[in-house]
Amino acid sequence: QLQLVESGGGLVQPGGSLRLSCAASGFTLDYYAIGWFRQAPGKEREGVSCVSSRSGSALYADSVKGRFTISRDGAKNSVYLQMNSLKPEDTAVYFCAEESTASTCLLVATIYDDWGQGTQVTVSS
Repeated sequence: QLQLVESGGGLVQPGGSLRLSCAASGFTLDYYAIGWFRQAPGKEREGVSCVSSRSGSALYADSVKGRFTISRDGAKNSVYLQMNSLKPEDTAVYFCAEESTASTCLLVATIYDDWGQGTQVTVSS
């Protein structure tokens, strides 16, 4: 059974860092595009970053470019989102998701097939 599990969220002060993990089971994550999305209360789900399955190329939302880095670890069947210089507006539930058909990842939630349960990130002093 295909499953994604996020972890690493928490409470951090503005300017701080967190690293989110997305661990996959039931499939080999390297063969899939993986996206990170977030959803704040009262707002729509927003694409944050994604990594393509074949090229490994990454895509970032303008709001996180230069602060967030997505990476893969095939040995651990996991994808990570390193988040630096966090701002209060980064506060949200963060989700990872997989997509098996596109050769290049996109920050479009509707194309992703399976989602994790999410992890809360709160940036506050």
